[in-house]
Amino acid sequence: MNLKQLDIGKTAVVTAVGGEGALRQHFLDMGVIPGAEVTLVKFAPMGDPMELRIHGYELTLRLADAEKIQIRPVSAAKEKDWGLEESGEMHKAEHPGLGEGGKYHVKADENPLPEGELLTFALAGNQNCGKTTLFNQLTGSNQHVGNFPGVTVDRKSGVIKGNDNTEITDLPGIYSMSPYSCEEIVTRRFIIDEKPKGIINIVDATNIERNLYLTMQLMELDVPMVLALNMMDEVRGNGGSIRINEMEEMLGIPVVPISAARNEGVDELIRHALHVAKYQERPGRTDFCDKDEHDGSVHRCLHGIMHLIEDHAVAAGIPVRFAATKLVEGDRVILERLKLSENEQQMMEHIICQMEEERGLDRAAAIADMRFDFIQKLVDATVVKPKESKEHARSRKIDKVLTGKYTAIPVFIGIMGLVFWLTFNVIGAWLQGILEMGIGWLTEIVDATMTSWNVNSAIHSLVIDGIFNGVGSVLSFLPIIVTLFFFLSLLEDTGYMARVAFVMDKLLRKIGLSGRSIVPMLIGFGCTVPGVMASRTLPSARDRKMTILLTPFMSCSAKLPIYAFFTAAFFPKYGGLVMIGLYVLGIVIGILVALIFKSTMFKGEAVPFVMELPNYRMPGLKNVAQLLWEKAKDFLQRAFTVIFAATIIIWFLQTFSLHLSMVTDSKDSILAVLSGVLAPIFKPLGFGDWRVSTALITGFMAKESVVSTLTILFGSMAELAAVLTPLTAASLLVFCLLYTPCVAAIASVKRELGGKWAIGVAVGQCVVAWICAWVVHIIGLLLGMA
Repeated sequence: MNLKQLDIGKTAVVTAVGGEGALRQHFLDMGVIPGAEVTLVKFAPMGDPMELRIHGYELTLRLADAEKIQIRPVSAAKEKDWGLEESGEMHKAEHPGLGEGGKYHVKADENPLPEGELLTFALAGNQNCGKTTLFNQLTGSNQHVGNFPGVTVDRKSGVIKGNDNTEITDLPGIYSMSPYSCEEIVTRRFIIDEKPKGIINIVDATNIERNLYLTMQLMELDVPMVLALNMMDEVRGNGGSIRINEMEEMLGIPVVPISAARNEGVDELIRHALHVAKYQERPGRTDFCDKDEHDGSVHRCLHGIMHLIEDHAVAAGIPVRFAATKLVEGDRVILERLKLSENEQQMMEHIICQMEEERGLDRAAAIADMRFDFIQKLVDATVVKPKESKEHARSRKIDKVLTGKYTAIPVFIGIMGLVFWLTFNVIGAWLQGILEMGIGWLTEIVDATMTSWNVNSAIHSLVIDGIFNGVGSVLSFLPIIVTLFFFLSLLEDTGYMARVAFVMDKLLRKIGLSGRSIVPMLIGFGCTVPGVMASRTLPSARDRKMTILLTPFMSCSAKLPIYAFFTAAFFPKYGGLVMIGLYVLGIVIGILVALIFKSTMFKGEAVPFVMELPNYRMPGLKNVAQLLWEKAKDFLQRAFTVIFAATIIIWFLQTFSLHLSMVTDSKDSILAVLSGVLAPIFKPLGFGDWRVSTALITGFMAKESVVSTLTILFGSMAELAAVLTPLTAASLLVFCLLYTPCVAAIASVKRELGGKWAIGVAVGQCVVAWICAWVVHIIGLLLGMA
């Protein structure tokens, strides 16, 4: 019997895990191992994928992948207690206060660093464990963002508050050190090659069984390390406890209970981290195989390989224990770095084959089983937890609606509709009105002052027409962009975005993608740049490329000024309808392009959908505020750099002739000459005016510049209305919706995929936009809307 055949609510034991390569290793790393109990919770609204409960957390899996996992039903479905028994012993267990414990340090191999040496730390942990919250607590606003060398994964670093001689790097959220995704490769490479002085490993104390799997692999790297048990306030609130001192003794590293969201225990964590890094106190143990279990087959195998490869591991700078376990798992990257001879590789293969025969499991499953065996012993000895946490019970109730068979998709549409309505019509629009009033008031004062001072007409024109009217008109849309990012960050931090991926997976698979791709695309509605960057979390290069190419079709918030501008001028009574229509059209065109991609450049299946569904949680105010500040800062930097430069250039070209004399009519300007060359291309679309061509050119620098350019060139709304009809305005809106994204977005595509792909996106989207705008114009003419 396979997992696909299991009924909802039933529990079974995994007997064998099929598949091959990195995907099978990922299953094992996520805890899908022989002997594990798994319960089928439900199917997605469209029937695929399924949601499972294993090792105390929820996991999603497609039916096609579930068929590869063999199971044996248990006689009666039962919820396995996690840790010590609830009755009696739970109430006797001491509840450590947050920040207590953490007294275990290995002194034997102390090797203090020279005074004044920079203490570098790696902050590592699973996804959804509160890592970003802890990083913000540790560094405050003293952080900067870059890229890890050779890849496009964000590298966020900062100085620990109050400790100037430190630098901590926030590593990507991962589940294991297997080279399944870019993030896992980056984390491993950073720790092995850059050799931080210490590791702060943050784990979700409410889901400790899964989180400790990564902890064990980090300990095998033999780097000074502190374990931060996050969300201990939730554990305590549920009546549970963790015996810190016993856990320290079994792991051989300091363990500090904290609550990153409440900033409790963080100071204690910092003191322990500084201590182990300063004195280079390495983990007390890196060996987790028991020589008495399963006749010691795994123990003999690992230690035999360690002796065999020791000199190679030292030469390659890789901890020998870590190298040995990865070789058993079949890690090709480590094998290549060790440069073993043919004889050594054959000897290693004989050792592994002997272990497989004695253990009765294949090599990768045997290593995963060894780790989970140790974790289970650790949990049984140190963790006291009730049957179900309040957070999980609450999440189950919420999921009945948000992922329900008949309610999930309507609720998703309703939530996104509410977000856009609040952004464009209520909160964002109200804040925008206030800012516009402020900018208008300031413009009037400056204009009056310069007039009274008889300032040179060219400078007067530059300040009022170029800077205030140009940059000011764009700046007024900052509230809308910040409001949209506010709502998107709330949805991400609560855990709802993961549910959206679960719900939409089957639908996206029809266009060749997985449910994970929905997140970058949704972010693309805010801004294409972070949307493209968010695709880095996709484990498949194929899905990553396809998602990046489709994300620009999701109408970004920078185009809102264009929509609002034309809607107010030509469709004042149908503003909301026009906005929704443009967003829907972008999605429809994106789907059509995806279907073309699927049958041409990107043939094959989307990456398997293996993802954790975290409990719902309230978003952290600091995290949301930090994100909004970063987005606002990015917008303001563009407004006063790229957009400012574009505005000044356009003002100059529009104000002066080829002889560098000021013109009284824009048609005699340099800009008219340059734009006149491109204007005929747009004539079949109904907007062959050189001024519109100019605005579209500046829109490549920044979409917000389209509005500022039109404002400068036409001077008034009446002048614009005299040139364009509602039909040509509709055609122009469609072109603006679909043509090449801004230069920042193209730069992001180049950074992710390379120059050829970036050029392809720029040219391809212009072609698609021209065709769609032409179709709209022709349909309008046929309907007599000229």
